[in-house]
Amino acid sequence: MDWEIKKRGRVTYYRKKSNELFSDLVVEELDNGDLKIRFVGMTGALAATNELSLDEVARMDPEREIPRIFDTWEMYVREAGICESLAELDFLEIHSFGAAPKGPSPITEPEKYAAEKKRIRQDYSQAYANYWKEKMPDNGLPVRFTVYLEELPDVDASYEFGAVALLQK
Repeated sequence: MDWEIKKRGRVTYYRKKSNELFSDLVVEELDNGDLKIRFVGMTGALAATNELSLDEVARMDPEREIPRIFDTWEMYVREAGICESLAELDFLEIHSFGAAPKGPSPITEPEKYAAEKKRIRQDYSQAYANYWKEKMPDNGLPVRFTVYLEELPDVDASYEFGAVALLQK
């Protein structure tokens, strides 16, 4: 990855040169030599499992989305030379924001809309738990993994994730 790196005292900012809005990683050196890592909020577009016809609505696919986010973060810490694997980190917090369902309509089909919201929450939670069991079974769980269903600034997005982790020396 082609990083722009800025170090200011105990804080190092890692930013892809194509990203002019925010850092992709912010690493804080703690007094004992540990590193506190804040991961960029990853935003993803609608994840459709198959091609959709015009009258179909894409369904969020947490089973694919969750690993994609963590794999990207793992690539970032490797490329930045911080560590080789997310399994070396202790995640303190993970914030997940799922987009409100794109369909069915909450006005014309409120029961179906409520069911889709419930499915999204359950599927994100299950995909996250599965990832942890498969990829980081020896790690403790973060204090928080929240799934909020919101209208996101990126109207095409189906999720946004952010995290804080600790690399203990």
